[in-house]
Formats: sequence, structure tokens, C-alpha cells
Amino acid sequence: MTKIISAAVLTAVAGTATPSFAETEVQFWHAFTGRLGELVDEQVASFNDSQDAYTVTATHKGNYSETLNAGIAAFRAGEQPHVLMVFEVGTATMMAAEGAVRPVHEVMAGGEFDPEAFIGAVKGYYTTTEGEMLSMPFNSSTPVLWVNRDKLEGAGIDPDTEMTTWDQVGEVLTQLKDAGVDCPMTTAWQSWIHLENLSAYHNVPFASQENGFAGADATLELNGPAQVKHISTLGEWAQDGKFIYTGRRNEGGANFRGGECALFTESSAGYAGIKAEADFAFDVRPLPYWEGAGDAPQNTIIGGASLWVMEGHDEADYDGVAAFLNFLSSPEIQAKWHQDTGYLPITSAAAELTREQGFYEENPGTDVAVAQMTANEPTANSKGIRLGYFDQIRTVIDEELEAVWAGDKEAQAALDSAKERGDQLLRRFEQSTR
Repeated sequence: MTKIISAAVLTAVAGTATPSFAETEVQFWHAFTGRLGELVDEQVASFNDSQDAYTVTATHKGNYSETLNAGIAAFRAGEQPHVLMVFEVGTATMMAAEGAVRPVHEVMAGGEFDPEAFIGAVKGYYTTTEGEMLSMPFNSSTPVLWVNRDKLEGAGIDPDTEMTTWDQVGEVLTQLKDAGVDCPMTTAWQSWIHLENLSAYHNVPFASQENGFAGADATLELNGPAQVKHISTLGEWAQDGKFIYTGRRNEGGANFRGGECALFTESSAGYAGIKAEADFAFDVRPLPYWEGAGDAPQNTIIGGASLWVMEGHDEADYDGVAAFLNFLSSPEIQAKWHQDTGYLPITSAAAELTREQGFYEENPGTDVAVAQMTANEPTANSKGIRLGYFDQIRTVIDEELEAVWAGDKEAQAALDSAKERGDQLLRRFEQSTR
């Protein structure tokens, strides 16, 4: 959806900035290319056009991991940006970077910024246990089930058939396989969806110490009954040709968008690409859950990134940073971002504005992710995951899951190994923070 935002609105949003006689440059490093990169550039241009006190310069620094590493290296060299995009698994790393970051609640102090405006499941990921916001949520998504309606119909299956639970999904996969469908189901981001979110959605711990929020001495608990049941079932489906594994990141997106796969577990942020490329009717459904396992359905957790403010700049620069962050979190900007990308509207006001504009009515299913995230108040198990060396831990998980999909390991053995190897990384991170 393309929505023209009036200059008056933009000026009002950025109006908290302190005027200056010369424009102050604010450097913003991010990880987006393609359509998302274009939309970020559009946001930056809108902010720059809305006032004449500050100029934001946006720079792409690679994928999420590369952008985080670039930011850390730049700080060590004294060349850090003002604002750095960091994916959610880098949160603990940024918190441990003593002297490198200035918490958002300090940057925004004294202004109109309201951390309570952010939806709970998003805000909790980037706040301290005392509720102080460390970084500003920017692009937040949660996993959903994408359905190729034409593929189901072609296999003789009612495209509106219920797939609320994984048992129901299993029945559909059997029908698809029997009908000769080569790719009944695939997935993106297997650890994020099928272990991290699986755990949160069933209200069981992924790690101790409130998934790492309560202390760096956390240990992994991803090898419990709910997780083993799920991974074991997926492993059986993989051996039966019902679940097709395509890669660790989002390789399966091309298979689904191309019409090859019937079901696809992927981020809600897949909306923009699927809508643009899919030559078939599709649905967005809630992520399935196992009935009777844990306390499902609780709420899923977010992926994506937040914006961290780096230390080491002139004090006057932080007025410009505050103005820019205030602009990005405004209802108008967030509603447009949500509608253009499929990322969550990170504030309640942005969600309500989207509803008032008729977007959900015109695009059925686009509110599924919002409802899934906000149906219940997050618990200690479902507010997010904050673990050190989490990027490396995900690599360990990927290796172990691949052994299950290949039939080389049983689910329990693979998850036990992931815990053992992951805990070693956690102890290394804990020691590095002392």
C-alpha cells in the first residue's frame, strides 16, 4: 500500500528536534537491500525533508551478522555510526559492549517518547528487567503459516481446511503427498520457528534464567518433551517426503513463491515478496501448535532487528538521533512500514491506524501476526530470548537439526547435543562479561 504522508504530519512527528543553525549529520547503518532497502531510504528521505536541523545518512553494511560486526569494529576504531541496526539475537552482545551504546531511554529522556506505546511482546525483547528500553524496536516479525490455496485445491483438499494444530497439518501433508505433490511443506529459519518460537508458543523454556533475561548464567532447555515431540515429527515428515528442507535461512521462500510448495512456515515479513511474486491464491494462517503440549497457544516471539544508539559522538548529535527515532516510531510511519512489508506494527497506535485505514479488511490475513503476538500477555518463557553468542548457538542448532532431517540422528539425541554444545558457548560468553 502506498500512502502519501503530508509534510505537515512529518513535520509534527520530527518536531521534537532542537533547531540548529547548521544541519547535524546522523549516520545510520542498516542491513537491508532490495525492496526493504528502498523503503528504508524512503523513510530517511521523508525525515530529512520534514525538517532542516538534521540530515540522516543511511548506509547498508551487509547482512545482519555483517552489520553487527561492522558496528563493533567501527567503535573500536572510533568511527562508529550514531544508529546501528542489530538483529534480535545480537541483543546480549550489545548489552555486554560496555561503553559502546547509549540506552534509548536515556537518549529519549525528556521528550514525548513513550515506551509503553510499544506492544508488549516487542517491547519486552529490548528492555531491561526493570522495564528500561535499551534499543528501539524497528522491524519486528513473527512466524506464521503460509498456504498455497491453489495447491491444496489441485490436490483435492478444501483450501479452507483447518490447520490450527500440527496434527491437522500432518493430515493435510499426507493428503498432499498421496496426491503427488513434490513439496507438501518447507520452512525458513528453522531454529527461530521450530525451536525458539515453538517453545514460546507452548510456554515452555528455551533456556533457563527466563531465556537469559535474568542472567548470563543461563543454560539451554531446548531438549524438553515439547521440543523433542515437534522435531521428531518433522524428522519423520522429512523422511516421508512431506517436509522438504531447503536451507538454514530463507531459501524455501523461492520454492513457495514459485508455487512449488503447498505450506510454508516463514516470517510474517514474507508478505511483501509473496504478494509481489506469487502467481496463486494464498492464505496467512496462525502458526500451528501441538494440542495438549505445554500451555499452547501462548504467544509467539519476534525476529527482526532494533536500533541501537552508539556512544562517542557530540552531545548535540543525540538531539538529532532522538528526533529520528521519534519519527520512525510514529503511528503514521509505523503503519506504512507494516503495510508495505508485513513486519509487525510495533506500536498499538500503528496497528489501530492500519485498521482504521481499512488495510486488514482489504488484505485478509495480514492481521494474523498481530493477533498471534498480542493474544496473551508474554510470560517469562514467551517474552523473547536473550543469550550470548546466540548467532553461533543457532549454527549449532542448524547442524543438529540437519542431522535429524537426514535421518542420521534421533530428535532427542540431536537436541541433547545442541544443548551440550550450546551451553559451552554460553559459558564462554558468561566468562567474557565478568
